[in-house]
Amino acid sequence: QVQLVESGGGLIQAGGSLRLSCAASGRSLSTYAMAWFRQTPAKEREFVAVTSWRNDVTYYSDSVKGRFSISCDNAKKTVDLQMNSLKPDETAIYYCAASAVLQMLYNGEYYADSQEYDNWGQGTQVTVSS
Repeated sequence: QVQLVESGGGLIQAGGSLRLSCAASGRSLSTYAMAWFRQTPAKEREFVAVTSWRNDVTYYSDSVKGRFSISCDNAKKTVDLQMNSLKPDETAIYYCAASAVLQMLYNGEYYADSQEYDNWGQGTQVTVSS
């Protein structure tokens, strides 16, 4: 079991940058795939990005590719999401998630499916104003 606590959300103007952080605790963290998802009331939970604790494989949704960057800090045990050029429609609650099925990253499949993740943080609100 992994415990996750997000921080760093807030109000930002369109075009601005924000960095989210997820503090992770628990056993065998290195065996987990670490991801960020986001959700609004009108939409299902949406995949944003995923990586391993080795940072050797990373995937992004097409909508954030080139603007967002995910990374794990093994010393701090955090998973960070750097978000640049934010857009108003990216206003959402951002969730950190962990999956014990690390192999799916190396297989390149299922990592975007929220059902593959059984550990979730409480979420942090990001509001992008126009």
